[in-house]
Order: sequence, then C-alpha cells, then structure tokens
Amino acid sequence: LNYRLTGDFKTPFRIFPAIEETAPKTIEISVLVRAEMPENHFGANVTVELPLPKCTAAASCSLVTSPGTTGAHAEYSAQDKKVVWTMKKLPGNSEQTVRIKVTLTQPCTSMIRREIGPISMNFEIPMYNVSNLQIKYLRIAENMPGYTPYRWVRYVTQSSSYVCRL
Repeated sequence: LNYRLTGDFKTPFRIFPAIEETAPKTIEISVLVRAEMPENHFGANVTVELPLPKCTAAASCSLVTSPGTTGAHAEYSAQDKKVVWTMKKLPGNSEQTVRIKVTLTQPCTSMIRREIGPISMNFEIPMYNVSNLQIKYLRIAENMPGYTPYRWVRYVTQSSSYVCRL
C-alpha cells in the first residue's frame, strides 16, 4: 500500500542551515539535522546533499555526532560541486551537525550565495508512520497457487522529495 500525505503533519526531520562569511573568499556553512521522531525509532540510510557554488576551489567537512549515530561520513565531491553527508543510522530525538569550510576562487557576492543549496535529504524510517494510518484488518481476495501470505504488516516511511531551500 503506497499513499501520499499532503495535509498538515509533523515532519520526522528538521534541517537548520546557517551560512557565515568568514573572509572575502571563505564561507562557513553549518547544517544541523534534528530527528523529531520518538526515541524508539531511527532514520536509516540518511543522505543529505548540499550543492556548492561553481566557483568553489576546495571544501572541508567536519562532523559533530551524537551518541547512537552510526556510519556518519561527509565528503566534498569536486566534480559535482556538492557535499554528500551520509548516516547509516540516526536515532530519534537526536541531532547531527556538519560544518563545511568552503574556499572560493573569487570574493563572495550575493549571486554566489544564491548558488548554495537547496539541501536535499533522502531517508527511510522502518516501522514508523508519519500519518498514523494503521491497518486494522487485511483480507487477501484471491488465493494464488505458490503464494503464502505472512501475518504481519511492515510500516516504512520513505522520503521522495525532502528539500530545504536556503
């Protein structure tokens, strides 16, 4: 069963970006991701992508991880001009931060700042349901030979288009 939720709902993750110009050709970007789901759930295979300006010469990433997070890694792809931050497991009610120091080939202007972002995020949350839609009763209408149904329902919340504009 697949469905799309378009009304008001509480998002499982919130993204808080901050951009600071530390020197004429250097900017520092800080991205905080907060998991706003209950502690007994976690985000799996979380990927955060942040496009950087075309005039980026170099970028270095440092992570501030909280307990329970596994497989956190951030790296700058010079070919794609973006930072890719991955986390294998991000527990509920926790925060993660990546700090990116970007060196530019020319002084930072408002046009260059507009080239930063948007931040996109992909994730899965096993056994969690944002809409609280629950299956109470399931009946299989036709009996197919060779098919044995299992007696459980697996809930998975997946992102398809989760974007934070800067």
